[in-house]
Amino acid sequence: MHGETMMTINRRGILALLGSGSALAFPSVALAQPAPAKISFAHGVASGDPAADGAVIWTRATPEGDFVGDIALQWYVATALDAQPLANGEITARASADHTAKVEVSGLAPGRTYHYWFEGPGDISSPRGQFRTLPVGAVRDVVLAVVSCQLYAGGLFNAYADLAQQDRIDAVVHLGDYIYEYGATGYGAEIGQQLGRLPDPPHEIISLADYRRRHAQVKSDPDMQAAHARAAFICVWDDHETANDSWIGGAENHQPAEDGDWAARKAVAMQAYFEWMPIRDPAQFRAQEAIFRSFEFGDLATLAMVETRLLARSKQVAPKGEVPPQEAIAALLAERNQPERELLGEPQRAWLEGVLAASVAAGKPWQILGNQVVMAKVAGPDLEVMLGADQFAAMRSAIPPQYRTEIDQALAGYRAGVPFNLDSWDGYPHARERLFNTFIRAGSRPIVLSGDSHAAWTNNLRDTAGHTVGVEVGCTAISSPSFGSILPGLGQLLAGANEEVAFCDQDNKGYAIVTLTPEGARADHIAVSTVYAKPFERRITASHRIQPGLSTGPATPIA
Repeated sequence: MHGETMMTINRRGILALLGSGSALAFPSVALAQPAPAKISFAHGVASGDPAADGAVIWTRATPEGDFVGDIALQWYVATALDAQPLANGEITARASADHTAKVEVSGLAPGRTYHYWFEGPGDISSPRGQFRTLPVGAVRDVVLAVVSCQLYAGGLFNAYADLAQQDRIDAVVHLGDYIYEYGATGYGAEIGQQLGRLPDPPHEIISLADYRRRHAQVKSDPDMQAAHARAAFICVWDDHETANDSWIGGAENHQPAEDGDWAARKAVAMQAYFEWMPIRDPAQFRAQEAIFRSFEFGDLATLAMVETRLLARSKQVAPKGEVPPQEAIAALLAERNQPERELLGEPQRAWLEGVLAASVAAGKPWQILGNQVVMAKVAGPDLEVMLGADQFAAMRSAIPPQYRTEIDQALAGYRAGVPFNLDSWDGYPHARERLFNTFIRAGSRPIVLSGDSHAAWTNNLRDTAGHTVGVEVGCTAISSPSFGSILPGLGQLLAGANEEVAFCDQDNKGYAIVTLTPEGARADHIAVSTVYAKPFERRITASHRIQPGLSTGPATPIA
């Protein structure tokens, strides 16, 4: 069942046919009850999945009191905040979709900035948002922001406040972990308690109502709303939109005896995601998990977004951040090396090869891959050797006692050949090599964008023969904790221990900016000074220049 990519029309598909999520012209449906006395747009507006002629625009109508009916809205698109709308229409915020509403706007001009908003009963107006349609033909440059990993309890969304103030952002590439499933006593709870940002609901989320409330909490954040209003988001999920370390048949943080059927939990998590995110709904007769898709930026670049969690991923050989006892390591490494282990699956890999090859054939200098987890080969550092026995002992004594056994066990595993992160592509070496061969056959050396790790990276990707097949830019977390919180300076040690790693920062929170031109690309790693208070300062911790088809050089920090 999990491997199927075809399915019958589901409830969402039927609603789409009735016009609940589309700007297509269908007969209007009379609402079953009068409009609520009062609504608000408490979760702002958002846009996503830009096309050459439009984008998806999204909002939620929040009714006052316990109103449970549908809510009629009007939507508008204009070329400027003070301009008359050039497109408008009706949309219903349906109770069956948690009063969310999405419109697939079309008929606009390519490569232009548009403003949009919604109005509800009583002429209540939403905040204004903007998006830029994809360009067509000759393109001078493209600026992409790259973000991931926003634990609400982990800190303030200062990185989004900074992103929203940038003069030029064509689109935001979100690589997952938009929400986290943990409860108020779980991951990040101590920080959340101090900041008054404990998760809602306070328990681990399992049901459709739970996932909806968690999405609602994240979108209630004003900095999150500002970022969504600033530019269109191009999104994929990672694991925490369902549960930690998810794979095709389950998740590390899902116990069937306590949490019920995995397929049911996954289904409601995806339903809430499609309701609350500015993403086009799945095509009919296509599995909801199959959210891989591509975007064309004129003659300059192709962006391909892949799915590495729910569609084909084999189970991890060990949970993230966990190294088994010494006696189990040989078996772990043998399982990791099984050729059939997958992340993308053959149908998605074949689709990607076609997208990359077509981009190369069209003469586009850049192919960009939006991917969830770190792709470079990253061996765990032998801290005792790199630091020396005395400094290592001092560092170990400074670590909270509950982490010392884990550090000792991890070092033993690293010395035996266990990579730094088995949940990343390092846990699937044969699948990675199949992907690298895909790059080679397509004639592409792409820039791979990665999230998940809560660290900033610039890596040179090499196949097992040592050939450079691409460059990786990994964004750090918006707010989620990093290993650097326990071991400051770990990123520099990882860079020193790994040939493919040109730069790694495990200490800071922020995002990345990737700027593309026909002559070259620039990757800037942006850090905010704190996620625990306002105001904050921003700085560029490192910048790298990348030539089309070539690897990146050593890190060039900017003061």
